[in-house]
This record gives sequence, C-alpha cells and structure tokens, in this order.
Amino acid sequence: MSMLLKAVPSAEAAAAAGPRQASDWSPYMDNGGTVVAIRGTNFAIIGGDTRLSDGGYGMHSRNSTKVHPLTPHCVIASAGQQSERCTLWKVLDHKVADYKHDNKKDMACTAVAQMLGNTLYYRRFFPYYTFNIVAGVANGKGYVWGYDAIGSFESNPYSSSGSGAHLVTSILDNQVAFKTQEVNRKDLTVEETLAVFKDVFICAGERDIYTGDSVEYCIITEDGTEAGRFDLRKD
Repeated sequence: MSMLLKAVPSAEAAAAAGPRQASDWSPYMDNGGTVVAIRGTNFAIIGGDTRLSDGGYGMHSRNSTKVHPLTPHCVIASAGQQSERCTLWKVLDHKVADYKHDNKKDMACTAVAQMLGNTLYYRRFFPYYTFNIVAGVANGKGYVWGYDAIGSFESNPYSSSGSGAHLVTSILDNQVAFKTQEVNRKDLTVEETLAVFKDVFICAGERDIYTGDSVEYCIITEDGTEAGRFDLRKD
C-alpha cells in the first residue's frame, strides 16, 4: 500500500509540472474548401468557395472568402486555416503597400509570386498553415503559381489546392492541358476557361463535404480584375 501511495504525485508536484496536453495536440486546423486557378494566353481566372468548416462536420460560415486581390493585376487564393490565411494576407498587403510607396508603382505579379515564396520560406520552421495559389497578368501574359506551405512554388497552366483539389485535377488535366484527350491542343478563350472553372467547382461541391455554398472568382486581364460569383450546393 505504501508503494502505491509513493507512485502518485503530490498536488504540489502536479502543479509544478504544469497542465497536461494531449499527445496529438496541434496549433493547426484545416478549415476546408477548395481554390483553383487557370491561366490563358493573356488572362487568368482564380477563385475559391466560401464554405468555412471546423475540420469535422461543423460549419462556421457559408460566406467566408478565400480570394484576396494584392494588386490590380495579381490575386491570391488560399486554402487551409482561416486565422493563418488572414494573417498571411495582412503581411502581404503591408509588403505590397511598402513596395508601391517606395517605387511609385504596383508590384508586378511575377515579383509578388517570388515575394510570397520568400515570405512562406521565412516561416518554414513554424509555417503559415495555408496552401496558396497566385494568378496574375504581366506584359500581356497570364500566370498561375502553386505553392506548398513552406514556399516552394512553380508556374503551371493551372493549379488547385484544398480539400477538393484531388477531385478537380483530373478534369483540369483533360479540359485545359488535354493530357487525356486525343485532340489537338488549343488556347481556351476567357468564356471557355470560365466554363471549365465552374464545372470543376460543381464537381468538387458534389463530392467534397467541405466545398460548397458559393464560389468567388476573379478574371484578371491587362485592363484589371473583374470579380464574379456563382452558387454551389448548400447542403
């Protein structure tokens, strides 16, 4: 009996040790949702759905944006954790504003792409829990860049991220890159690209519980950015 009593720590020892935390505790939470971007010859389309979930079956909002313009010709879309997303956008806004103040002009989308990569890599040991896509137009050419959480990025004809990304990639392979079609490749118009863009979100909304409600998107051209919105399933 005395041996059992000795094995139990005293109240003072327990208080000194501090509160216990579960072994699987994490500061991160994936709030779900999908973001997609497609580039054209002289334009780009980028967007994301507006559903904000809690990582399970709970829903916090049906109208939470995942799309954020950084300059008139460059837009970022971010999946992942909502609080991290807002913090990252705030940091990028400050850097873009500082650049404009110092250089009397907007940062080019190619420079924004590199700046985001540097910003994420700077935080690589405790990264922003976001998975980002940047789209823009520079010198009459459309661009899309996809990123991982620590800043590695590459330019592609299209990119997707988030909870429904694996559902839409095969459609983009088929309809944009023509990788699985025995047809001649062609450059899609803005209207054709927007139709494919809507189709991939409809497919994701049908199969991914974390993607739904509405989609906000931006069409970026040399003339600037035009915003739009369309509805998805709300169940």
